[in-house]
Amino acid sequence: MKEHLFLRLPVVILLVLLTTNIHGQDPNFHIYLCFGQSNMEGSAAIEEQDKQEVDGFVMMPAMDCPDENRFMGNWYPAVPPLSSCWHGLSPADYFGRTMVAILPDSIKVGVINVAVGGCDIRLFNKDQYQNFANSLPDKWFVDKINAYNGNPYKRFIRLAKEAQKSGVIKGILLHQGEANERDENWPKYVKGVYENMLRDLGLHANKVPLLAGEVVHADQGGMCSSMNHIINRLPYFIPTAHVISSAGCAVREDNLHFNSDGVRKLGRRYAIEMLSILGY
Repeated sequence: MKEHLFLRLPVVILLVLLTTNIHGQDPNFHIYLCFGQSNMEGSAAIEEQDKQEVDGFVMMPAMDCPDENRFMGNWYPAVPPLSSCWHGLSPADYFGRTMVAILPDSIKVGVINVAVGGCDIRLFNKDQYQNFANSLPDKWFVDKINAYNGNPYKRFIRLAKEAQKSGVIKGILLHQGEANERDENWPKYVKGVYENMLRDLGLHANKVPLLAGEVVHADQGGMCSSMNHIINRLPYFIPTAHVISSAGCAVREDNLHFNSDGVRKLGRRYAIEMLSILGY
């Protein structure tokens, strides 16, 4: 009798572990990781229509924001700003709002947004970030980096691991490229960052696609629109990458940043692509 109990013990332990994991990680809680530079960070004005809480859409702040009563590691209703304590409207906002509007009511959507205006894509390379953290001497840039304790990628992974305790990461959203305009190596750099994220979080590319948005389009007089032909090469380097068009997305007077309407449209396009990938 004791021998039979001894043989069955490993099976019991395995079942307990599996049951614990199932109850700790809700398969109906879909998490999306968002990163990039200023447009993803949120440079558009937050208007009254953007402030309404939406059932089933939440965010985990990337830094403590005591004035907003938000603290890292916790989930809150996804009301902008999503990337920091002081920025504006991001494509992540209307990505999430559109997702929960279309998905079944049983599915909740959460986002984590770590973005740094003015940054080279290699700021998110865990082996090279220090070179690019020091690339701009301006205080505003240094302050942005320091808000993530000097290492945005490390903060991103830390929060993503925390999020994995409660839900399932379903995709990664990127909007970056202005700081790498005309850099033909950009797709290779993105590939390195994406693969590091997958590896560090124990994810598989065929289950976690990368959605990358174009910068301000030539049809809007985009100052960096020449970068879009490079961005559109991304799927040749990453088979699970999808490029989101920025054509027709309205811009601010600097022709570098989308205005509020443009951000909303771009965010919805991210969602439409992701919903298509999911089979909706």
